[in-house]
Amino acid sequence: MMRMTRLLPVLALWMALVMPVLAVAQGLLPGAGQDTGPAVLIADDVYITGNDTLVAEGNVEALYQGRRITARSITYDQTRETLVLDGPITLDDGDYTVVLADSGELDTEMHNGILRGARIVMDDQLQLAAQQMNRVEGRYTQLYKTAVTSCQVCTDGRPPLWQIRARRVVHDQETRQLYLDDAQFRIFDTPVFYMPRLRLPDPTLERATGFLIPSLYNSTLLGVGFKAPYFIRIGDHKDLTITPYLSTETRTLELRYRQAFANGGIEFNGAISDDELGRGRRGTRGYIFGRGVFDLRNDYILRFDIEAVNDDAYLVDYDYSTKERLDSEISIERVDRDESMRAALTYYENLLLNQSNSTLPTVTADAAYEKRFFPAATGGELRFSAEIASGYRTSGLTTDGPDIDLFADGRDVTRVTTEAAWLRSWTLMGGIRAGVQAGLAVDHFEIAGAGATSLSSETDVTPVAAITFRYPLAKTTPRGVSHVIEPALQLAWAGSNTPNVPNERATRTEFDEGNLLSLSRFAADDRRERGLSAAYGLTWSRFAPDGLSSTLSFGQIVRDRTQREATGGMTFSSTSGLRGEFSDTLIAGQIAAQNGLAFAARGLFDKDLSTTKAEARASWQNDLANLGATYIWLRADLMEERPRNVSEWAFDGSYRLSRHWTGRAEWRYDVVNDESVTAGVGLQYTNECVDIALSASRRFASSTILSPSTDISLTVGLRGFSTRTEDKSYVRDCK
Repeated sequence: MMRMTRLLPVLALWMALVMPVLAVAQGLLPGAGQDTGPAVLIADDVYITGNDTLVAEGNVEALYQGRRITARSITYDQTRETLVLDGPITLDDGDYTVVLADSGELDTEMHNGILRGARIVMDDQLQLAAQQMNRVEGRYTQLYKTAVTSCQVCTDGRPPLWQIRARRVVHDQETRQLYLDDAQFRIFDTPVFYMPRLRLPDPTLERATGFLIPSLYNSTLLGVGFKAPYFIRIGDHKDLTITPYLSTETRTLELRYRQAFANGGIEFNGAISDDELGRGRRGTRGYIFGRGVFDLRNDYILRFDIEAVNDDAYLVDYDYSTKERLDSEISIERVDRDESMRAALTYYENLLLNQSNSTLPTVTADAAYEKRFFPAATGGELRFSAEIASGYRTSGLTTDGPDIDLFADGRDVTRVTTEAAWLRSWTLMGGIRAGVQAGLAVDHFEIAGAGATSLSSETDVTPVAAITFRYPLAKTTPRGVSHVIEPALQLAWAGSNTPNVPNERATRTEFDEGNLLSLSRFAADDRRERGLSAAYGLTWSRFAPDGLSSTLSFGQIVRDRTQREATGGMTFSSTSGLRGEFSDTLIAGQIAAQNGLAFAARGLFDKDLSTTKAEARASWQNDLANLGATYIWLRADLMEERPRNVSEWAFDGSYRLSRHWTGRAEWRYDVVNDESVTAGVGLQYTNECVDIALSASRRFASSTILSPSTDISLTVGLRGFSTRTEDKSYVRDCK
């Protein structure tokens, strides 16, 4: 009892005087200045020597606000106001930083002091080992004769893969930056280069001004060169990345600007180049892509994107984009459960030589509105929609050019569409689902041809009606396999005839599972299907307990007439699958297994069972592999600007060859022309402290603006600085 009575004042003195100061190294570790709270001290023995020295010995552990200090002993001298720690010492902030030391002495505020034989581990990856570590002003940590690395350091004496030796390293805890004096970069302890001053971010800093990972390139088109991106942190919400690209054939400056706002953000990417590239004279080429999105009041969303280039081949030459038509657009939209609206203004720039910008709609304006009502008197759903679509051409041609319609290439067309529809569904006896739909659409066209003295107007009124039946059937076998079979039938009618107006936007129509039961399968309301029709199909789905699922669907459409233009020509293209009184037969299916294997295919087959269009995709994805193969077949169709058949294979994949090595490959092959289009291979080595990527690609295609080219790139990145390593499977072990 006497011993316990004497111990209580000691513990009270320790908790009152020492722990609020100790606070698990508030000055040494991040989080200095936090409010103090309950603290816990664990030690084998605690006693007082003299009148003002308190000693805790034996497995000392102090816990405070999620932080922890462990040491062999801690001595608090109240007269000198110092704290002496005898190691091994571990200071853990519970977040990203751990400090290890042999011994140390700190002041009572933990703002100044010395740790000997210190080592800092940041984010469980970056290590700083020093002979001595000083704490200054509660903010700066100074390390002398320091080795910095994120590689695994073993006790067998072997040097790490890479390290930075420095006379002094200063860690600014507030800015989370590392400043190195007389820095020497070493590979396997062999000096490679020297820098008198070097600044690096610590792993907890996501954005910091400085150089990013450089890359080496070798291209038959652009020559041998390198990229050295430099990131500029303008503030908490915006940054700029400048990337000089210097090679034997080009001088290029790439730019990326990003800025975040309270209600959105913007990003711009661009480049400017000075090159020749075999065109006979040196010139300046460039591009700019930009996009942004903003949340406005009343749930409106504003979006914009900008795409511009001053040379048709520039984007492909530098591998910035493969787009053949650029679009710059600004739009505003709002979508909720029963109402949607959108308005957009778009500018197009064509990059193909066989198409002229002046004869294509250069500027288009669109506005659409849709509202749903649920009237109690009739039941069901009432929909009302309105749309305005307009296009402007810069061409002054008053005659038709080499395209598929019979209207002047200088025409400007505006369409105004209003539509009302009523829909309702019931469940009949036996589980049959029945639905009816009736509506009326009014399309008004204003056509202004170049040189015309007045506008040409046309109005079309189209009543529609349809009834749909579905009969879903479900069964579960004793083994737990579920089958769902759903046959469907739709009978539809649409009145009126196709007006004698140009087809501006419904020139590409695809027949698939999504529009089998649609009243009109055109991509836009410039055209509508007419007459009586019947659509029927069947879907069979299977779900197994082991995760294997599959779906098979087929469908066809039968009409009382062939869909034709007012001038007698065909409305649908020959490969759309919708031409004639009987459509092509649609067959589609997909299979997915729990082991990552998946297959999907879709095809259209004519009455002779010849393939009109087909596509298939097979893939396999797991922890080691991500493999895929795609095949596409398209029959020649002049209405879709495809003079010859298209038959192509495409392969892509990556495979983790071992713990640290990953291989990648891709290949695109043109079966019709019996030649490769593109090919590429890559090899990447990754461990806990370095990323090395080597890749090679070949473009075989050639045209008046494109040349075959081969590109080789090498990128080496050091892990551990400003990037957290989430995947620990690459970390090496000490043997």
